[in-house]
Amino acid sequence: MESTSLRERQKERRKARIYQVAIELFKERGFQHTTATDIAKGAHVSRGTFFNYYPYKESVLLDYGALIIEAIQSHTELALAAGGAPLNILEELWTLLATETAKERDLFPPLAYEFLNPNPERARIAYNSVPLASVLKLVLRPLQLQGRIRSDISLERMSNIIADNYLMTALRWAAYGTADSLQLEMKKALALMLEGVFNRN
Repeated sequence: MESTSLRERQKERRKARIYQVAIELFKERGFQHTTATDIAKGAHVSRGTFFNYYPYKESVLLDYGALIIEAIQSHTELALAAGGAPLNILEELWTLLATETAKERDLFPPLAYEFLNPNPERARIAYNSVPLASVLKLVLRPLQLQGRIRSDISLERMSNIIADNYLMTALRWAAYGTADSLQLEMKKALALMLEGVFNRN
């Protein structure tokens, strides 16, 4: 049992080292100019070992995105538990997302493209690895219980639509650039989305 636990800890440390080296290289050289071999060399593991932990290079970015979502989910859960207004929390969540995305602008396009991958299995893995819609659902649920948002569209669908809105707005900003900051672009996009979510009566 103890040896099994030791092996697991060693695996976790090895994966953490590979991840850290990969992210550093992506930032330094760019995602497209960094190979799995570069990452393996930097982490002092074989190329085969890299693929044991990450079946394709983009999967490193899924871990990167997952860490951001975990932090945002923790913030959201604490804010809801403290009695914060759901709409204010949604706006905070949106601002946090924009801030984190803008920090590493060049990493976002290859991460976002995984959600649009023509391979449905890879797209499914991306969706499950970076569950933004699940966090949005936490915020929308109290609004639904208060009768403030539409009941003719499921909570899950609304959450997914808003998450997709974030994905495409941030991707367009990161890949093509605009005169406005991402925070401002996201604020405008969220306002437009909420017009379709809230009841009109």
